[in-house]
Amino acid sequence: MPAPPAIDRRPDLAFRQVSGALWRRTWWRAALVPLTVLAPIVTLAPTADHRFNVYWHGGMFRDDPLRIVAHTVARLDNYLGMGNFRPLGRVLEKSLDLLAYAVTDLSGLPVNVSLRLVSFLGAVVLTAVAVLFAEGFVARGRLFRQAPSTLAATVPFAVGGGFVAAGSTSPAVLFGGLYLLSAALVLAVAAAACRVDPDRTFGWWRAGLLLVAGAALASFNEIVYLALPFATAAVLLRGRFVLGLTTRVMLTGAPIRLLALLWLGFLPVFVVVRAVIYGHCADGGCYARSDITLGPAVLQAGPVRMVSWFPPFMWQFAVNGRPWLAGAVPLLALLLLGGLAWRAVQDLPGLSRVDRWPLLGLAAAAFALLALGATLGSLNAGVQDIVTAGRIGQGWVDTAVTAAAGGIVLTVLVQAWSVRRAALVAIVILLALSATASTAANQRYAETMDTRAASLLNNRIALEMAQFDPTPDGNAHRCRLRAEFRALYPTMTFSLARFDMALDEASRQHAGVPFCAGGQS
Repeated sequence: MPAPPAIDRRPDLAFRQVSGALWRRTWWRAALVPLTVLAPIVTLAPTADHRFNVYWHGGMFRDDPLRIVAHTVARLDNYLGMGNFRPLGRVLEKSLDLLAYAVTDLSGLPVNVSLRLVSFLGAVVLTAVAVLFAEGFVARGRLFRQAPSTLAATVPFAVGGGFVAAGSTSPAVLFGGLYLLSAALVLAVAAAACRVDPDRTFGWWRAGLLLVAGAALASFNEIVYLALPFATAAVLLRGRFVLGLTTRVMLTGAPIRLLALLWLGFLPVFVVVRAVIYGHCADGGCYARSDITLGPAVLQAGPVRMVSWFPPFMWQFAVNGRPWLAGAVPLLALLLLGGLAWRAVQDLPGLSRVDRWPLLGLAAAAFALLALGATLGSLNAGVQDIVTAGRIGQGWVDTAVTAAAGGIVLTVLVQAWSVRRAALVAIVILLALSATASTAANQRYAETMDTRAASLLNNRIALEMAQFDPTPDGNAHRCRLRAEFRALYPTMTFSLARFDMALDEASRQHAGVPFCAGGQS
């Protein structure tokens, strides 16, 4: 009996190699675009709680990282009294502070630089997960067994170009690692739910894990509260616009059953915690960044927050009326981002085209996330004050979500309008130019902030801790830094107490001595 003819697998192998190269370049874009945009603020001084927390958490947990969990659990009552319940978010926050502290400990870099590098990591992860969500939403088959779509050429620029230092409360400036990674988790939950086979079944142990996962989402932070509403909208829209499922199949398929289990774990924790917080905060006085304020101001703030992520608005807020597009930094950014854009344009012939209906479904899903993020922001009294003051474009916690969602909406709608190569080339070029402008705005913001007395002092403290001198001369220098801090905030005794607590913790961990021995009064 003759042997069966051999199957020539070379075409399939060649396709997988080309597809793999396209995916690798996609991930390089997802990393290099945000890193380029954020590079000008790499030495930006720590502000607000970061002035203290990175030293406090780093010194406290440097020799016992697992203590982070016990420390967080022990302070739950205190957190609830302040009006928030974020045990897992607090664990992540302290872990990121410890990571920044450890980078300084190992490399000798000042902690302000280490802190920014950690937040840059969050930006890269968010950009990559945004690409993953967009690709996973429109793809029908196994995701990495096929070439990425044309979204892989545009989404990294659209999302990565949105990291603008639009004020002191922007995620690019304050708690960047925490809130950018939280936004990435929101997108990741939706991406995972969208890729579940509608015919899949779940055993009892998987169902139990999903209930626990839902409870965990309710224990993270306010940004992650958006994960399940967004994932539910994304699954339904993908079922209709991409898979063409009937209503019955959409509402009974595995993705919805998975989300139902997550909701069953989420809601009991969420409802109980919000009831406890209401009991603490009904008469006011809770932590302003997480307090909810209902009323007409919500309706006024919502539409403004829907557009405040738009890069031109954020640029104007970051530069504060100063010239910003000229100089060596914008030119260098243009060269770097232009090179990435050129490579993306070269990849376009190998990228798969997406039909209009899947693109419209993706745009609707991203718009739903944009609306959820804007609503979250508009419920906060601080954001309502921002809107009342006319500060369109100022960043806040919600910007971590709205900037990513808005970037996806823009690039998807353009591609839905026209899939011609000329239109795709034009959008890649425009997005690269927008990212260049974001880089220039960040440079101007850093230049403005770095001349302020508080920034200069905080960076000098960071340098002193990185090059710690345990001698009497070093102690005298640190005491002078403490005296400058006290003079800068003469009426803020709480800040001075936090200064002493945090810097002493780090100094004792590092060298076994207080930050300023004999000079505290």
